Amino acid sequence: MSDATFSRRDVLRAGAALAIGATFAEPPKASAAELGPEPTSWVDSAMPEVTHRMIETNDIRLHVAEQGQGPLIILCHGFPECWYSWRHQLDALAKAGFRAVAPDLRGYGRSDRPEETEKYTILHDIGDIVGLVDALGAKQAVIAGHDIGAAIAWQTALLRPDRFRAVIAFSPPFRSRGFGDPGPPTTLMPRTKDAVFYQLYFQTAEAEAALGRDLRRTFRSMFYSLSGDGPPPAEAGGVAPGMVPRNGDFLTNPMSLPSWITESDIDVYVETFTRSGFRGPLNWWRNIDRSWELMAAFSQAVVTVPALYIAGDHDIIVEVFQPIIAKQSTMVPKLRPAIMLPGCGHWTQQERAPQVNAAMIDFLHTL
Repeated sequence: MSDATFSRRDVLRAGAALAIGATFAEPPKASAAELGPEPTSWVDSAMPEVTHRMIETNDIRLHVAEQGQGPLIILCHGFPECWYSWRHQLDALAKAGFRAVAPDLRGYGRSDRPEETEKYTILHDIGDIVGLVDALGAKQAVIAGHDIGAAIAWQTALLRPDRFRAVIAFSPPFRSRGFGDPGPPTTLMPRTKDAVFYQLYFQTAEAEAALGRDLRRTFRSMFYSLSGDGPPPAEAGGVAPGMVPRNGDFLTNPMSLPSWITESDIDVYVETFTRSGFRGPLNWWRNIDRSWELMAAFSQAVVTVPALYIAGDHDIIVEVFQPIIAKQSTMVPKLRPAIMLPGCGHWTQQERAPQVNAAMIDFLHTL
C-alpha cells in the first residue's frame, strides 16, 4: 500500500506519549520468583465468574481467562497489558451468549516466557492463537485484538480464514505484512546523539530496566498519557515527541487517574509485570524487522473474512494512520463501517467499555 509510508513527522508522533514510560525509581518489592509456582487452574475471588487455566499450545503454556458458553471469541491484548485489559468484555460477551477467552500473550503475565529473543515474532504469536483454538476444542473462532494484539488479530485472520471467521481490531488499522510494505520498520525510525525513537529504545536492556523500576508509576503514566484524558502530544525539554532521551526522566505521573481506571486496576498490572518482567513483552519490538521479513510472502494479501474496526478519535495511532484507515477497505473488502469513539484515546476497550461491548456484540450477532 503506497499510503503506508511514514513521514518522519508521523513516525515521531506515533509514539509521542509512550516514550514517557521510561523512568528511574525504586525497584518493586517482590520478584517474579517470590510469587511462587503457577497453578493449572483457579478462580479469583475478585472476578469469580472468570475461570483461569494454563493451556498447552505451540510448545508453550498460555494463561487464559475464560467466561461464558457459545461461539468462541479470542481477545488479544496490547503492550504493555495482559488479559485484564478485556475484563469488561469478558462479562458482556458471556452474557450475550459467547465464550470469551483472553490469553496472556507469550512473554506476558503467567504465560510462558521463552528465553530466546527470536521466539517472539508475529508468526509465533499467530501459532499460539491457532493452537489455542485447537486446545479449546473449537473448529473456528472470532479473533479480536488491541494495539499489538490488533496486528496479531489482523494477520491471523489473513493467514487462517479457515479457522477465524471474523476479526475485530482496536486502534491499529490493517497494514500489509503487519507493519507496512515500504521497508524494514526500524529503517523509518529516527535517532540522534541525544535521543532515540521509542521503538528502538524498547529494544534495549536500558528500557527493560527502566520500565520495571517503578511499575506503579510506569502504568499510571502510560494509561493517563495515551488516553483521551491525557495531554496532547507536545515537545518537552527540547526532545521531539516519540523520542526518548539517552538520559533523563520524561515520566508524567498524574495526580489522579482517569475515571475509567482505578488504583485497584493498576494493582493488577503491577502484580502481572512483577511476575513476568518486561523482557518478553519488549521482545516483540526486538523482532519487528524479523517479523516484517517473515511476512514477505503475504504482501498485499487481502483479509477475506468480515471485519470491524473500532478506535478512539483521540488515539495518536489514529491520527498517524488516518490515510490508511480511510482506505483499508481496499485490503479488507468485508470491513464494516469504522466506529470512531469521541474523546477516546488509545486504551479503547477500557476507556469506552459500554460502547465497545455493544459494538462487538452487534457485530457478532450479524455473523
